[in-house]
Amino acid sequence: MKKDLEVFKEIRLTANSGLYKYRTQKEIDSIYNWANTQISKSHTYRDFYNIICQLTDFEGSLHNSTDFSKKYLENLRKENHGYFPLPIKWIDGKWLVNYENNEIPLGSEIISINNIPISEIIQELYKYYTTDGKNITGKRIGIRTNFSKYYRLNYGLQEEFQVIFKKQNSNFEEKKTLNNIGYSEYYKNFSKIHSKPLDQFYYADLKENQKYKYEQFDSSTGILTIYTFSMGNETTKEHKNYVAFLDSIFSEIKTKNVKNLIVDVRQNGGGTDPNDIVTYSYLTQRDFQENKQAWISFKKIPYLKYYDINVPKFIRPLVVGKHNKELQKDFYVEKDNRFYQGSLSNDHKIWKPNPNAFQGNIYLLISPAVASAGSLFASMVAGNDNTTVIGEEAMGGYYGHNGHTPFEYKLPNSKIEFSFSIVNLEQDVPEKSNQKYDRGIIPDYDITQTFEDFLENKDTQMNFTLELIKQRE
Repeated sequence: MKKDLEVFKEIRLTANSGLYKYRTQKEIDSIYNWANTQISKSHTYRDFYNIICQLTDFEGSLHNSTDFSKKYLENLRKENHGYFPLPIKWIDGKWLVNYENNEIPLGSEIISINNIPISEIIQELYKYYTTDGKNITGKRIGIRTNFSKYYRLNYGLQEEFQVIFKKQNSNFEEKKTLNNIGYSEYYKNFSKIHSKPLDQFYYADLKENQKYKYEQFDSSTGILTIYTFSMGNETTKEHKNYVAFLDSIFSEIKTKNVKNLIVDVRQNGGGTDPNDIVTYSYLTQRDFQENKQAWISFKKIPYLKYYDINVPKFIRPLVVGKHNKELQKDFYVEKDNRFYQGSLSNDHKIWKPNPNAFQGNIYLLISPAVASAGSLFASMVAGNDNTTVIGEEAMGGYYGHNGHTPFEYKLPNSKIEFSFSIVNLEQDVPEKSNQKYDRGIIPDYDITQTFEDFLENKDTQMNFTLELIKQRE
C-alpha cells in the first residue's frame, strides 16, 4: 500500500496540471499525510481503494477516475448478494425512494440505513464521484445512479438493511428490514426508476436522431434541446449533419423573428469538439476562443513504467514517442515549468458569430449533470448579457476545468487504474458576481424539482421558464 501510494503521489505531482487548481500545496500535503496515517490502520484491498478515491476526489476534477483492477471489477459485477435493493433520488433536500416496490412506498424519505443517518452515508459516498472544484450537486448524479454499488464499496456486503423512513406527507418514522440483492439485480431495478421519463436521456445510448431537437413552442418562443455533444469532429458525417441542423433552425428562427430561445442542456454530460463551439457561434454576438489559456505540466510523458495505454510492449516506444511529439507541437511555449498552448494552436483560433446568430432573449436550462464540453458551452452562454440561467448548479466549472486529453496509469501492486485529464484550461468567459472560482455554473434562478412534480414526472424547471417568459412579455 505504501509503495503504491508513493507512486500515485509522484504521478499526480508530475503529470497532473490540475493538482493545485482548487487546492493549495499545504492542503494537498495534508491529505497525503492523512492517507499515510490511514494506511497504517488499513488491512484490505477495499480500504486502500477508498483511500485512493478520497485523494482523487479531493483534487476537484470531474475527469478524474479511479477503478479496480479488471479482474476485481469482473468479480464485483458477478456478486449476487449484499447490495441495497432500492434506487433513490435527491428531491428538494431529501433522498427519496425512486422505484415502485412492495417494501417501501415510492416517494418515501430515507432517514437511515443500518443505523447510519442518510446524510452521513451520502457524505461518505461523495468520494466515488468526482466533480469540478468543490461542487456538491453533481455528486448527486453519481449517487442516484450507483447508490447500491457505492454503499457496498464503502460499507461492504450486507446481509440485510434496516431502513428508517417516512412515507410521503407523513412525519411518522417507520422501520423496514430489506433483503439484500445482487449487483446486476440492482441495476435492473435502476433501469425501471420512477423518474425515467425525465432522466432517461442522460443514461441512454442515443442514436444520432435523438441527440438534439428544436421545437417552436409558440410564435415568440422556441426550445433547442441538446442532450450531448458526442457527434464526432469536423471529419465526420454526424458532425456535418449537426451543423446543417443548426444552420437550418437558426435561419428559421431569424426568419420567424423568434424573441425567446430556451436552450436546454440539462442532460448534456459533454462530447467532442467542435460541436460545443460551433453551437455557441449561433448564440453570441462576440468574437471568442475555445479557451483563453491551456497548459500541461511536462514535456515528455512521465512514469512510463506505469503508463497504461493497452498496447503491446514492443510498440509502446513508438506510440509514446508519437504522443510526445503531438503534445510538444501543441504545447510549445515553456514558462515557469509549464508548457502552454501557443497562438498557433487550433484551440486559440478566433471564432466569429454566425451570420444567423440569435439576438433575442436566451433562457439557459442547466442541471448537475452538465459537464465537460457541456459545461464549457453552458459557461460561455451563461456569460452572455442576454442570457438568463435557470435550474441547478452544474458539476462542470464556470471559469475552467482540466480536460481534453485523458491519461491512464496503473499502480504496480494493487493494479488499481486511475486517469485524469492533463490540460488545465481557462475558459473564455467573463467574470460574474454570482460565480465562485471553485464551483460549477451558478443559475440566476435556482429551481429544483418539487416533490409533487417528482411524483407526477412534471418538468418543474421548464414550466418555471415558460411562466417567466410569459411574465416578461
